[in-house]
Amino acid sequence: MKEYLLDVPVPRSFSYVKRNIPEVTVEQRERALKATHYNEFAFPAGMLTVDMLSDSGTTAMTDQQWSAMFLGDEAYGRNKGYYVLLDAMRDCFERGDNQKKIINLVRTDCQDIEKMMNEMYLCEYEGGLFNGGAAQLERPNAFLMPQGRAAESILFEIVRKILAVREPGKVFTIPSNGHFDTTEGNIKQMGSVPRNLYNKELLYEVPEGGRYEKNPFKGDMDINKLQQLIDAVGVENIPMIYTTVTNNTICGQAVSMKSIRETAKIAHKYEIPFMLDAARWAENCYFIKMNEEGYRDKSIAEIAKEMFSYCDGFTASLKKDGHANMGGILAFRDKGYFWKKFSDFNEDGSIKTDVGILLKVKQISSYGNDSYGSMSGRDIMALAAGLYECCNFNYLQERVEQCNYLAEGFYKAGVKGVVLPAGGHGVYINMDEFFDGKRGHETFAGEGFSLELIRRYGIRVSELGDYSMEYDLKTPEQQAEVANVVRFAINRSVYSQEHLDYVIAAVKALYEDRESIPNMRIVSGHNLPMRHFHAFLEPYPNEEKIKIEYF
Repeated sequence: MKEYLLDVPVPRSFSYVKRNIPEVTVEQRERALKATHYNEFAFPAGMLTVDMLSDSGTTAMTDQQWSAMFLGDEAYGRNKGYYVLLDAMRDCFERGDNQKKIINLVRTDCQDIEKMMNEMYLCEYEGGLFNGGAAQLERPNAFLMPQGRAAESILFEIVRKILAVREPGKVFTIPSNGHFDTTEGNIKQMGSVPRNLYNKELLYEVPEGGRYEKNPFKGDMDINKLQQLIDAVGVENIPMIYTTVTNNTICGQAVSMKSIRETAKIAHKYEIPFMLDAARWAENCYFIKMNEEGYRDKSIAEIAKEMFSYCDGFTASLKKDGHANMGGILAFRDKGYFWKKFSDFNEDGSIKTDVGILLKVKQISSYGNDSYGSMSGRDIMALAAGLYECCNFNYLQERVEQCNYLAEGFYKAGVKGVVLPAGGHGVYINMDEFFDGKRGHETFAGEGFSLELIRRYGIRVSELGDYSMEYDLKTPEQQAEVANVVRFAINRSVYSQEHLDYVIAAVKALYEDRESIPNMRIVSGHNLPMRHFHAFLEPYPNEEKIKIEYF
């Protein structure tokens, strides 16, 4: 059969809802910036033209998700969505192509109670990341959360308490290929030291012509650095090892299956739990499929199955690759390294204190009953449907192509510092190179860039460099691991090429006038945990010599 090919992409979706963007003047945005103490998180979203602060929970959900929301069960204990969501995670993270999709029992309004009992309500699962039935009661290992930060919070709080009882006053180190800001903040609050082990030279390498033939997996853990750190601080001082997929802090870069496998091998050699920050698991699977040998013919779900098989537990904000507006998860492998490391046992080997029980108590006391975890029944059903949406190859391809279009658009416009290739959820610009190496760490140049982009053009992005990652509060070793970048996050299924072209034009204009971008200083909240969410800033006066001043 003859194919009639065109030199333009085939449409993949329709949009049925439109939100108008208000017209806002520069003077109005200036007034709002001053009134909100130059904190970009506090700037009113309703005054923006394009909001690229975060892709977390900002998704335009599909018709399948909206329809699933009407099936939400708001029962306080063991709502239908609880069973559906946990099984959707088993489908997407553990079953590969052999998915059960019990969500369809709810979608078809199954009234056969025996069938519902046998296939949904009373199914027993154990040995994986999501125990079911009595096993989830006896050895809880999966904890529904409103978002990833909540999952990290209870994880590190319980781990901190366990370690403090065992070895009071001891300082621990938790390495990663790149801890995100909230992960790092929670680790610091437990009194431990976060370390980011990646190849910075590779990260900032610019490919000829702006495009690699294949993604070089710049987000990989630097295995040599990991081994050196273990040797330096001692195995006994590393309670867990993390890998973030994709590597958000390190410019959203993909992580190869080879790196995940090798990191897990080193961790397990020393019986250290290997954890994933899996907020963007599907996007990472897409990069593996397209760029790593042996995976081209595998589905996203099959690749995810292998990826999660290497970890002993994971946290995830499912507001990202759950394609949903709310949701998160903490899970660990039943009777695996994490469970063995942080549970206490009697002399005969029987369980004395199950870490899962401790986590469940904290979950219930902080986020509500374990079957909803601070989410409404509607949120749960939208998330369950969204997990399947993220396994859709065409959706992932379109999303990554949007990121590439923006990154290559910056590059072609002559903007220095664009990190290439683009990640799966956004585009990053190296502020050191953007400003020709002329601005020191005390100027928070990336924050000045972000705020000026709001003031002039109504575009909000996220500074993820010297200011957010707290360069001035780190040790020299940690400072060397900071990527001084600004992120342009692309909301899932929201923006068109028109939006991206506007952003490219704005950044090009700002780059050409970069000498006029103000330097910023912190005037309140310098030492607050995760300070970028609530600190106050102000521009340095033009005539004042740049110096560090904290109040």
